[in-house]
Amino acid sequence: MRRIWLGLGLGFAWLLVSVALISPASAEFPDKPIRLIVPQAAGSATDTLARIVAAELGKELGQNVLVDNRPGGALTIGLDLVAKSEPDGYTLGMGPVGALAITRHMVGKLPYDIERDFQPIALLTRGHLLLAVPPDSPFHSVAELIAYAKANPGKLLNASSSNGSPGHVGGELFKTMTGTEIVHVPYRGGAQAMNDLVAGRVHFMFESLNSIAPHAKSGTVRGLAVSGARRSPGFPDLPTVAEAGVPGYAAPTWSGMVAPAGVPRPIVDKLNAAVNRAMQTPLFKERFALIGDEAAGGTPEEFGEFIRTESAKWAQVIKSSGAKLD
Repeated sequence: MRRIWLGLGLGFAWLLVSVALISPASAEFPDKPIRLIVPQAAGSATDTLARIVAAELGKELGQNVLVDNRPGGALTIGLDLVAKSEPDGYTLGMGPVGALAITRHMVGKLPYDIERDFQPIALLTRGHLLLAVPPDSPFHSVAELIAYAKANPGKLLNASSSNGSPGHVGGELFKTMTGTEIVHVPYRGGAQAMNDLVAGRVHFMFESLNSIAPHAKSGTVRGLAVSGARRSPGFPDLPTVAEAGVPGYAAPTWSGMVAPAGVPRPIVDKLNAAVNRAMQTPLFKERFALIGDEAAGGTPEEFGEFIRTESAKWAQVIKSSGAKLD
């Protein structure tokens, strides 16, 4: 009997030690502000999303979430800071489609490995590119645009916010699937590209709804179609590119949140739960309903698998189109 009680006592003591070793990090996290690194400039679509998420996530966690813009290097500078940060949950990063699934196939040598060096937290939003033309453009449909491009190879100018952006590769996919020869004109940011689109100095542009929706709603650009597999709730009257004459075309946008690899699982779970709650708040839903993006959510594992699937898709598009970071 004494041996039984001794064994139980040792087992209980080990349980207490184990709980003491495991629980404090998750129980106390977070006890200071969290930094959210954005690999793009202030005012970008990803930055806009980050600031909405930061405000709502801060309320859920009871700590300030501070946005830190670190643009440059084809989105690699900001992500590299995340990858090399202490894996304690206090440094997070925004992971848009461009950073996690596109430019990785266009940069000669990344300073990190996306699957090895990052811990997915959650997919935040799913959205669209808008295929838009100037307000006085002669093109009122995707079919008219394609017909002109085929009859006049090399005459149309397709703007994008930058080399390697979703708009760039979305345009390359469009050219490949329509068999057209169109000149890509990369800019140093979406604002400059949209200014030239409004002025008619370029003929069309694929740009994130997050950025271009106000222009489309005000009539300073004319939307022809959206890039996803289904119509945008923000622009229900606009067809998808696939519906408008390019069957099978799909170039959706998305963005998620990542952390450095090695963050303890209890902290990952706490962050994931807080992010999922934040995306259900009225502010988050109302803001994104206006532009047609949709809150996503889900588990870290689901986001990780989504990154792998999207990366494989865009790798093939980039290879077949010959798209480069000039």
